[in-house]
Amino acid sequence: MKMAVGKSQIGQGWRASHRLSIAPMLDWTNRYFRRFFREISKQAMLYTEMMTTAALLHGDRDKLLAYSSFEKPLALQLGGEDPHKLAECSRIAADWGYDEINLNVGCPSDRVQSGRFGVCLMAEPQRVAAAVAAMKKAVAIPVTVKHRLGIADSYRFEQLGEFVRMVSSSGCDRFIVHARVAFLHGLSPAENRCIPPLRYSDVYRLKADFPHLSIDLNGGVTGLEQVIEHLDWLDGVMVGRAAYRDPYAFILADQLVFGATNPPASRGSIVQNMADHLSAQPSGACFSSHAAIRPMLGLFKGQPAARIWRRAISEGLQRGEDPVRLLLDSLTKLPQEVCKAAPPLPDLANDERL
Repeated sequence: MKMAVGKSQIGQGWRASHRLSIAPMLDWTNRYFRRFFREISKQAMLYTEMMTTAALLHGDRDKLLAYSSFEKPLALQLGGEDPHKLAECSRIAADWGYDEINLNVGCPSDRVQSGRFGVCLMAEPQRVAAAVAAMKKAVAIPVTVKHRLGIADSYRFEQLGEFVRMVSSSGCDRFIVHARVAFLHGLSPAENRCIPPLRYSDVYRLKADFPHLSIDLNGGVTGLEQVIEHLDWLDGVMVGRAAYRDPYAFILADQLVFGATNPPASRGSIVQNMADHLSAQPSGACFSSHAAIRPMLGLFKGQPAARIWRRAISEGLQRGEDPVRLLLDSLTKLPQEVCKAAPPLPDLANDERL
């Protein structure tokens, strides 16, 4: 029987930002991408790239942690295995005003494995529980865990349930489950994102076994329709690479997921707002034009003008053009009807998807 976890049951938590979130992605979810995606959704939860405890404890914190208030709600993802260091980093992040601390128990890269954190921690639920307990003691903001179903060679659903049971006892506020197992050897991180089959039913079953816990799904979600379908079963959905490959696919997220009534923005207005944002940077501010503009490359995906847009941006970056002028000049090369078009505001009262 289909389990409904829709807005009628969530009650006051219906507008919680975790109903839709954007996954932490190395080299992608930097402050430029986050600022851009806020033009798509004002309410989705955004995550930083993973930050190791060593980097945060010994690196340039101003550079690592800086963000604008426009990016909020915003969570910091930490990578590490030492409860004391994780607790100290959590305190630092909370002092900087982050809304959540997320522990990475899902990354399968060799570098992460050599540090004994990431997905290999799924074999040590006691250590994860101890880390979460220390982090919870250190801060008043939510502490969450992002993890896989398990490790490929030993995965059994019962082990997943035991992992969640043990970590939840330490006070974990939310579990974000990538619905694939991870191979510790033989697959690259990129291959681990697509070769192991998706097992959505295992995540649904996990929620059914732990109905009192907040459980979100991650993995393979490419559009808003899928988000809405998963929300019938779960508390939230985390989107990964589709958020930069086809960001405008989520333009109705605030209306269909969070119940907002403001009209969705057009692609042209999003580009203009980003150009205004870059123009407003303090005099002498140093930033990478490539990093600032790259998040917008997929903005016109699926439109007749998509190739023109990508070519204009790519060639301009190669020539080293000023990013603001490049954005505005590239926009003039596109049909105005494409730039100004936006989907109609949905009728939330009669939308059967909700």
